[in-house]
Amino acid sequence: MASGPLNGVKVLEFTQIIAGPMSCQMLSDLGADVIKVEPPGGEPWRLQGQFIPLESKVFQALNRGKRSLAIDVSHAQAQEAIHRLVRETDVVVINYRPDVAKRLRVDYETLRPLKPDLIYVDNTAFGRAGPWANRPGYDIVVQAASGLMSSVGKVDEKGTPVVPPAFADFTTAYSITIGTCAALYHRALTGQGQKVETSLLINALNLQQNQVMSLPAADAAQQAAFMSALTSARETGTSYADFLKQRDGILRAGAAGNIYYRSYLTKDGAVAIGALSASLRAKVRAVLAVEHNRDDPGYDAADAEQQRIDLALTARVEAMLSAESTAYWEERFERGGVPVSPVYFAQELETHPQVLANAYLVELEHDLTGPQTMLAPPWKMSETPPAAQSAAPPLGRDTDAILGGVGYSADEISALRANGIIR
Repeated sequence: MASGPLNGVKVLEFTQIIAGPMSCQMLSDLGADVIKVEPPGGEPWRLQGQFIPLESKVFQALNRGKRSLAIDVSHAQAQEAIHRLVRETDVVVINYRPDVAKRLRVDYETLRPLKPDLIYVDNTAFGRAGPWANRPGYDIVVQAASGLMSSVGKVDEKGTPVVPPAFADFTTAYSITIGTCAALYHRALTGQGQKVETSLLINALNLQQNQVMSLPAADAAQQAAFMSALTSARETGTSYADFLKQRDGILRAGAAGNIYYRSYLTKDGAVAIGALSASLRAKVRAVLAVEHNRDDPGYDAADAEQQRIDLALTARVEAMLSAESTAYWEERFERGGVPVSPVYFAQELETHPQVLANAYLVELEHDLTGPQTMLAPPWKMSETPPAAQSAAPPLGRDTDAILGGVGYSADEISALRANGIIR
């Protein structure tokens, strides 16, 4: 029996790749019964990097705790089965384009009459309105469209933009989960279902709050300088990498002289510190035994002489850090009260004592591929503790049980399988 606060909630999932599957995995962690609808051949992420047929690590990482219904929703008979399921469902989560959902008869307008209090959570790449509404889009495309890729500002040796991690997908997963829980709360109070919409685009934009925000009283001159430089760069054919340097000079003046909130190379790796208050910056200076006027009333990071001072100090501190080990500086900063961590690789963290002490990993057993260690649900609750319910399901493992649960006989299920409608 699921232990989380959503125990008893039934979710029907029509999603693939990252954002939708991750959100529905979190809903399962919170106790919901999640049925993942996949085509009989499997969703694309199941097929990405298969290490045995129809199983991939990326799929298993994002689909634990679910039941698998492998069914071809393009068939009328399959749509009838889906509609039977919807009548017993609380939440539908979908990430199809509008034309696809309507064609497959799983759009909100079709499903709502079947279940008037249905919560229908709709995720798209770019939102349902506007000239890009029907465009397909993945995280990489949305990161480019939203400015997130250029905000991160990494380039390869050829000067080509480097794709960051799937920030838009991962943040959208949390957005879907929050929207679903809010709608369930509203329904509990009023009895009303509703349609909830989000998109990769709005979540990618939300990661850049102050950069997208326009506040003329604070940034009119800076914004004008940036747009003028950008227009000139495009007219003259300035390379992307070269313009990033110009952009940083305009928007991040003084950042090169920052010794307080950054990472440093050490003798054997790297370490990061974070000091965003005057009191913490004073602690950084105490640890390093340096003087700096950063918190004096007249400090101006854009002043040329101040920049000379700051850059000289930065070079001095970088040399200091690089002369000793990561462990040495971690101990010094920690003892001095400065927020600090070595720069780890994700692959190291399975045995990190902090991760283990908080039970941030769970051990599961997959039906086909055996033992695995995964990240735990991202919440702890004293009364309704979330839990990883099970490993990700093999394709179509639960098809017969799910269809049988809505009245299909064994002969009817066999006929659907013989016609290639289910797996």
